[in-house]
Amino acid sequence: MIPTREEAFNLLSEYTKSKSLIKHALSVEATMRYFAKKNNEDEEKWGVIGLIHDLDYDMYPEEHCKKTKEILIENNWPEDYIRAVMSHGWGTATDVEPKTLLEKTLYTIDELTGLVTTTALVRPSKSLMDMTAKSVKKKWKDKKFAAGVDRSIIENGAKMLGVEITDLITDTIMGMRVVANEIELNG
Repeated sequence: MIPTREEAFNLLSEYTKSKSLIKHALSVEATMRYFAKKNNEDEEKWGVIGLIHDLDYDMYPEEHCKKTKEILIENNWPEDYIRAVMSHGWGTATDVEPKTLLEKTLYTIDELTGLVTTTALVRPSKSLMDMTAKSVKKKWKDKKFAAGVDRSIIENGAKMLGVEITDLITDTIMGMRVVANEIELNG
């Protein structure tokens, strides 16, 4: 069974009640779709995996990734989708190392979307539409700002992907702009 976006969103909605976690899922989904398109990959697959990646975090934070694996197995999700979701928690919640381009991208941009979101929220415009990588990089240096964002994961992911941090940030902003209205970062 190849899961559809609708099925993924319904499952996400069943396990995630937090508005901020839904916005995060939409941000990661949009960014994954952006990177898939940029790399001539399957936008639907990448998007669905991005949408569902934190499925268990609201209800089972202590079992992050592990509970998602159980839920996806119960719902007959493909093994490669499950592995991709597990790999985004590499080094923090799982020992599943990201190997594919999809997995490396998810691992990297999961944290980065949080930093981009937080940066947008403190801007006068409260918008992604006028934000550049320079704004995010300025905040990057302040370790107290968005302290929950593990910058070392983003740096490690950028190395795995072979991309510069500035380019990664720019592409993440571009991906998130698609859902700026839904995630309330359109000014």
